Amino acid sequence: MTSGRTNGQGLKGHVRKNGLIFIILLVGLGLTLLRFTCGIGAVTNLSDRNPWGFWMAFDLLCGIAVSAGGFAVASAYYIFGFKQFHVYVRAALTTAFLGYFFEVIALLYEVGQPWRLVYPFFLSQGTTSVLFLVGLCVALYLTVLSCELLPALFERLDRKKAWETAVRLAAPLAVIGAVVAVVHQSSLGSLYLIVPSKMHPLWYSRFMPLFFLLSSLFAGLSMVVVEGRLAHKFMRGFMDDRHARDADRAVLACGRGAYLFMLGYFVIRCMELAAGGNLRYLFSGYGVWFLLELVGGVALPAFMYFIGVRSGRLRLIQRAAIIAVLGVMLNRFNVGLVAFNYNLPPAERYFPSWMEVAISVFLVTLLVIAYRCICSGVPILRTHENYGEEIREKSPARGSKSNSSDVKR
Repeated sequence: MTSGRTNGQGLKGHVRKNGLIFIILLVGLGLTLLRFTCGIGAVTNLSDRNPWGFWMAFDLLCGIAVSAGGFAVASAYYIFGFKQFHVYVRAALTTAFLGYFFEVIALLYEVGQPWRLVYPFFLSQGTTSVLFLVGLCVALYLTVLSCELLPALFERLDRKKAWETAVRLAAPLAVIGAVVAVVHQSSLGSLYLIVPSKMHPLWYSRFMPLFFLLSSLFAGLSMVVVEGRLAHKFMRGFMDDRHARDADRAVLACGRGAYLFMLGYFVIRCMELAAGGNLRYLFSGYGVWFLLELVGGVALPAFMYFIGVRSGRLRLIQRAAIIAVLGVMLNRFNVGLVAFNYNLPPAERYFPSWMEVAISVFLVTLLVIAYRCICSGVPILRTHENYGEEIREKSPARGSKSNSSDVKR
């Protein structure tokens, strides 16, 4: 009786989960049809005064930030030779590839005339525009990510010579990807340098490109930890024993890197805040919100990372990663929505419609489905049985010699 009841509950949970996904996809497809038949105004509250809204803050700013784990982990492994990152390289690159790919898909919704997305590249090159630089970086980095994932694809297709060539190109591609990603992350912050009168002084800074870059680095590493935790919980069948065994060292390495980037970000942010004479704004309503972002979203998870790495407590590191990701997302929403156009009358302030949120949920659901499908068919979370030894031989020799016995769950 107990077994039957358990199986019945599991079946009901499975049906509920798939039923929710089906509803999200159905609503998303309906809103997509509405968006592309009746125009962008039919599904959004955007206007000429508020041309950037929820999609810009969530799909672009948040999505690109959490996708930075791809170039951060690939750089640590291929360029600096920290071999403990090996277990997360392909997973991070896959997440980054899907993040950038679905960002391009999201742009089709966000741009009023999406067929003109290619105009800056072929018809009217605005090389002095920051938006042109952002678009160019997206196109270049998406191409680089596609090439970086070729070894996994060639393993799946069992193309030995093509795989060997792709492996030899992995390190140069990691260098190119790091350069393009650094420029892209910082250029997103540069978008807001031209609107000092429209952004609240607590968030506006001439160092915004640096802040965006540093925050994307610890957001990307934190997202790798969160993704790894979710993969171990929901996609354990796609992993081999080596991936599960070596993941603990990778979590510690990600936590250590994220802590250092968060410490640098926090110190520079506080120094710039004091030097800019904006401390008086901390005693306002915006100041409370700013402190929630800086203390709750940066200082708190940085402290948790520090304690977790020193003591080897994986659970604490994973909790810190969740808070860090949410903190960076809060920062992007503050920059893109809360602090932007803050001086408008309340009646003219932008607030997203439920359809904007629903379309973003629809795109995120598609991303998760695509990630699961890729991992089920391509060796992303496992080592191919015919290529495992060669991967170890071609792996960098440097790296931490941390003992997995020091890790505490």
